[in-house]
Amino acid sequence: MSADAMSAPLPPPPVWRLAQRMSRIKTSAVREILKVAERPDILSFAGGLPAPELFPLEAIADAHARVLAEDGRSALQYSTTEGFAPLREWIATHLGKKGRVCNADQVLITNGSQQGIDLVAKILLDPGDLVIVENPSYLAALQTFGGYEAKFATVESDDHGMRVDDLERVLATHKPKLLYVIPNFQNPKGTTLALERRKELVRLAQQHRFVILEDDPYGELRFRGEHLPSLAAFDDQGVVVSLGTFSKTLAPGLRIGWVAGHKDFVRSLTIAKQSTDLHTATVAQRAVVKLLQNFDYYGHLESLRPVYGERANAMLDALKLHMPQGTTWTHPDGGMFLWAQLPPGLSGDTLLPRAVEQKVAFVPGSPFFATNPRSEFIRLNYSNRPPELIAEGMRRLGAVISGAL
Repeated sequence: MSADAMSAPLPPPPVWRLAQRMSRIKTSAVREILKVAERPDILSFAGGLPAPELFPLEAIADAHARVLAEDGRSALQYSTTEGFAPLREWIATHLGKKGRVCNADQVLITNGSQQGIDLVAKILLDPGDLVIVENPSYLAALQTFGGYEAKFATVESDDHGMRVDDLERVLATHKPKLLYVIPNFQNPKGTTLALERRKELVRLAQQHRFVILEDDPYGELRFRGEHLPSLAAFDDQGVVVSLGTFSKTLAPGLRIGWVAGHKDFVRSLTIAKQSTDLHTATVAQRAVVKLLQNFDYYGHLESLRPVYGERANAMLDALKLHMPQGTTWTHPDGGMFLWAQLPPGLSGDTLLPRAVEQKVAFVPGSPFFATNPRSEFIRLNYSNRPPELIAEGMRRLGAVISGAL
């Protein structure tokens, strides 16, 4: 380096100053782990990834081709914020099968259900407002609510979902504005909210006047047991707002999700979305409609479920075979995840680097806790690997845990 370069003045500090709320938004632990887990030599059970070989690729390609050939100029033009009307009508009918009686005016198309979480938080939450969540809960939802400077009250859960008795304890001393719940095959635990708890949860929301955000990205992926009605099926006062998506059933790259609720609430969401992105991609919306018109979507769901069921069973069998004494785990009836508790004294955070050395990856459980994080849990995804690789991955992971003991 030249003397002139060494004596050159330092550049001035940047003029941009981040908003204080950015200090509350943490980097996604899952996204950071996925950067490592993407290495081809690592068997990753970290991401919430559907099986790409099950994407209806030809049907999606054909739908896009037909849109561009038949409606290309309209599909490439700006569109309404609410979303493509035929798509909203299909979704309203689809939700009716789950117990939510609504029409197209009560549906807003979003960029995946994640945008729905953000928009609901945007129109509801002022700094300091209280959000009730399960502990643990979906990491990206916690990030979103925290980014809007909400405070959290946490409710315990068990194998039947959120414990309503513990919720009543919280409601005795707190006045929440929003409760967030994943009733079907919860992320990260894989558990399902029992029927009677669904009814009681809605009753409490109506009594205490708070909104329930019912996030249901996995509900179509039940491979055991009977489908349960949505929370919205028990709501006659407009307290339940529902989120859904095609990401887990068609393909996440389409980025087509939706919010459904009272028409006035959806109107407020629409105004918030206008200033965010104007509207969801028109080509993708129209292509999904073409696909739904010419493709057996419900038959496609029937083909997905046994595949994911086989993979879940493969993981459960491998865990039973390879995990050391003291390890426990949930037994999901659908969805993409299960939740394992490590033997006493072990931490998922410290175990992960050892696992990566042995070419296997998972997500430590601590980031999923809104309060009082606990490190003795890990989340495992079974949807993205065939049974033989699941078995090998659990063999490696079992060896890592046994070695740590």
